[in-house]
Amino acid sequence: MEEIKMRRSVRNYLDNAVEEEKIIQLLESGRLAPSGSNTQPWRFIVVKSKESKEKLAEVSNQQKWMVSAPVFIVCVADIRSRIKEEVAIEVDENSAEEEVKQIIRDTSIAITQMMLEAVNLGLATCWVAWFTQKEIRPILHIPADKYVVGILTLGYAAENPAARPRKPLEEIVRYERW
Repeated sequence: MEEIKMRRSVRNYLDNAVEEEKIIQLLESGRLAPSGSNTQPWRFIVVKSKESKEKLAEVSNQQKWMVSAPVFIVCVADIRSRIKEEVAIEVDENSAEEEVKQIIRDTSIAITQMMLEAVNLGLATCWVAWFTQKEIRPILHIPADKYVVGILTLGYAAENPAARPRKPLEEIVRYERW
């Protein structure tokens, strides 16, 4: 619970490199996430180059603060984990296939685990998803049958945001029925 309570969306990072062993441990925490039918649809692209980070920030609604993070982890869902046939598939925000919802769900679990592990490692993150598939995929040469779920900015926090308000349990929990 402590990592859950401490996790914040950080948008300002120190100019300190993130140790490679911490990046690997973070990726490992995502790898170990549960997924429906054990399909493990997540794929991760570690981005450190300033040029790529700037392009990703630009297509993420011009969120220039992102570039202050020394590392981006681009979290991609692979529909081929569920659709094995060699048929042409393009997934985007308007895809109707049920499998797209499943791979996004499962990849989101992996991203959440990585965010919590980052807190455990003394690191900070922010989940960014304000982009379109059409704009983000070409930057990292991501095929059309993959869906970018989010960019996880990663680094050492240069800020300590206060906890955001949360609704009380009484407002969000029902028992036995709606």
